[in-house]
Amino acid sequence: MITGPRPASVFVVSITPFAADGRLDEAALRTHLQRMAAAGIGVYVGGGGSGEGFVLTAEERRRVLEVAVEELRGKVPVRSMGVETRSAAEMIEYTRVAEAAGVDAAQVYSLDPGHGHRPTPDEVLEYLVDVLSATTVPSVLSTHQSVGYRISVETIAQVVDRFDHVIGVNASHADVGYLTSIIDAVGRKVDVHVGGPLQALTALALGANGYLSSEANLAPRLCQSVITAYERGDGNELLAAFGRVARLSMALYGCGGIRATKAVLNRLGLPGGYPRKPQLPVADETIDTLMTTIEALGIGELEGW
Repeated sequence: MITGPRPASVFVVSITPFAADGRLDEAALRTHLQRMAAAGIGVYVGGGGSGEGFVLTAEERRRVLEVAVEELRGKVPVRSMGVETRSAAEMIEYTRVAEAAGVDAAQVYSLDPGHGHRPTPDEVLEYLVDVLSATTVPSVLSTHQSVGYRISVETIAQVVDRFDHVIGVNASHADVGYLTSIIDAVGRKVDVHVGGPLQALTALALGANGYLSSEANLAPRLCQSVITAYERGDGNELLAAFGRVARLSMALYGCGGIRATKAVLNRLGLPGGYPRKPQLPVADETIDTLMTTIEALGIGELEGW
């Protein structure tokens, strides 16, 4: 069904805090999610990148979802993200756990057969049909560069038309032409978000609804301010906010990505925790460099550090 215009939005792909000994730090996770809710930003949990989902046990995945729902439901949108899966059966199991936990929506990741193999277009379609036929939880399709291929626009359109509980598409590719084709094909029916902030303004200009952000783990109010300025139609504020988010993104990823984000959060006395092996903490000198950049961007005043 074609709907009217939907509001713009940004979602944080939440970290999963671990203690120094590698245990899931549930108390830190709760405090972190409370900070996200206070900023008014939507939240995905358990992701394979920022959420370190690949090193979570099945029980930890379930617990992260439960904690997120307890802390966020009714305050901000709370969604499961999960990781790239080897089969429809794996994705179906995860969506069932997510639905039982009470998430508002579940992302359906791209199929990744492993060992460098890529599925055929027919196999991708069959995978999505199998997964979406097995659940009624509101679902968001993910087409992500991590698996080495793009879900065809035709397949995305077929799936959106067939399943009413598909509510969005997360497109994480550098190809703006591909993003444009997705928006043109399904953007009047479902939300479209671009993965990462660097394409945020391009995506909004093309008719997408917003972006996903790892940077919001550190600066949720800053990331939300891009959307606020866009909705107000304040071009100067929009450009200034986006410029700060873009510089923050490049600084964090240049120094280790989520490892760096967690380290900075810890330095600030905020719940960040540690990366879980095989990822290792970043050096103190790296944190010093990042803190200088963050101070120059004036993020602390906005975030209330």
